[in-house]
Amino acid sequence: MTDNDSPLQHCLDLAYRYLGYRPRSEAEVRHYLRRRRFSGEIIARTIAELKGQNLIDDLAFAEFWKNNRLSFKPRSSRLIQKELRDKGVAGEIINAVTQGIDDEENAYKLGRRRMSSLARRDYPDFQRRLTNYLGYRGFGYEVIRKTVARLWEEKG
Repeated sequence: MTDNDSPLQHCLDLAYRYLGYRPRSEAEVRHYLRRRRFSGEIIARTIAELKGQNLIDDLAFAEFWKNNRLSFKPRSSRLIQKELRDKGVAGEIINAVTQGIDDEENAYKLGRRRMSSLARRDYPDFQRRLTNYLGYRGFGYEVIRKTVARLWEEKG
């Protein structure tokens, strides 16, 4: 058996391919390799090798995830925190990364994008639709209430 045919090399090759689509957390890579039925030892060596090459870094991944979410699919800080927890990122990293997120400003920007489809609505319909839209994206009641009032005032 050559070195290229070793289980470690096969595991690394699969991990490289998996990381080629987007950055991943360490827990995501571990889970993927476990599903592929590699031994714990091979997975640990693979993770160590990937960390040594800076291909796995949970802090960088969490920053990427937060920036991606805020740019393309805005969410509340609470929902971003939940997504990062689901990806297996440590709590202290999550808190550090999401600390500066301004939910009120993000809800306002998101609501502004929605204004063209809500422009001709009366207040109860406007409020219901915008509340549901922002609530689905994880914003709390107080933030939603302020955003709806601000946008209704601007609309008028």
